[in-house]
Amino acid sequence: MNRVVVIGGGAAGMMAAIFAAREGAEVTLLERNDKLGRKVYITGKGRCNVTNDCTLDEFLQETPRNPRFLYSALSFFSPQDMMELLKDSGCPVVVQRGRRVFPETEKASDVTRALEKRMRQAGVKVVYGARVKEVLTKEGAVSGVALHDGGEIAADRVIVATGGKSYPGTGSTGDGYHLAQQLGHTVIAPSPVLSAIHTREDWPCRLQGLSLRNVTLTLKKGKKVLYSELGEMLFTHFGISGPLTLTMSCHLPDNLDDAAVTLNLKPGLTGQQLDARLQREFSEQSRKQLRNVMPALLPGSLAEIFPEICGVSGEKICGQITRQERETLCTMMQALPIGLKQLDTLSAAIVTRGGVSVKEVMPATMESKLVSGLYFAGEVLDVDAHTGGYNLQIAWSTGALAGKSAAVEECI
Repeated sequence: MNRVVVIGGGAAGMMAAIFAAREGAEVTLLERNDKLGRKVYITGKGRCNVTNDCTLDEFLQETPRNPRFLYSALSFFSPQDMMELLKDSGCPVVVQRGRRVFPETEKASDVTRALEKRMRQAGVKVVYGARVKEVLTKEGAVSGVALHDGGEIAADRVIVATGGKSYPGTGSTGDGYHLAQQLGHTVIAPSPVLSAIHTREDWPCRLQGLSLRNVTLTLKKGKKVLYSELGEMLFTHFGISGPLTLTMSCHLPDNLDDAAVTLNLKPGLTGQQLDARLQREFSEQSRKQLRNVMPALLPGSLAEIFPEICGVSGEKICGQITRQERETLCTMMQALPIGLKQLDTLSAAIVTRGGVSVKEVMPATMESKLVSGLYFAGEVLDVDAHTGGYNLQIAWSTGALAGKSAAVEECI
């Protein structure tokens, strides 16, 4: 019987413990907090978007960072497998808009309780308040773990599932990176992704709280389109956020100076149709000031400052607006430039980009290529995806595969 130690009681760690234990391993899960699944509790704004009811190919298309590495894990434990596991554990799920999957009760705590129940049934031993200082090895293979309190636990297999560095209050403080580096692994520098973005201009900040629907956000690097989608976005006190912004952050070039971002406020119209609409509005209300006509074209707070953004006086009488000024308004409505300054802090990002290099991990088992008996699962790996349940499924799938592999492979 393999003795398996799982470091971290988040999504990947709980799943790894369940799969290792049900294969007959003696499993000890070490969690530094006083309860399991702290980050699971806050996903989906507390509703827990557990996965996405999509196909394997569709899933990989939503994974911009090292998607092919996940092929084996997702094939082994798919989104549909996760839905079935929760249902069998007394936590039925529902599929909502965008094929996002939530617990029927829309309570993240029910997901964690279902997994805790599975672990109890499988005989997993959970130790709270345990922080690992070092993974111990002997002759190139795992032999156990050393704790910060001075204790040691012997093990034949160790699964590192400590998460990334986003939301450090949940316990994701980068411990797994240090453990991996101690054993010779390359760690790609962590950075925020699925993140709000600070803008260079101050006008987005003046629109704080304004949410836009059915707009298109486009990201280019030179002539190459890196991202362009229709959806929703939000203005904040420092810049932009919302679904479109978060997903776009997955595709940003390393140097934000290379990022050319434009917002199309009227994607349903051609340029010619929009120009005709402006001409009609200005003709019918030719005696009104531009600032009094803009609310018919744009949401209130944006309509108020839009002429200023375009360099056209809002006091100008519509009947006196020149063709060039009208064309400027038309162009800016469909290609409003937004200068990017920086991503929001890593601690505020939904997911961490970076982590243990997947080049040093075997995708078929999640085992280290450098140290026998060492496995990685979840956000500690350099893999991330768009919003919509994909990142949690990565944790479930890599955790499940790591747990199964750690339990069934023979001890050296």
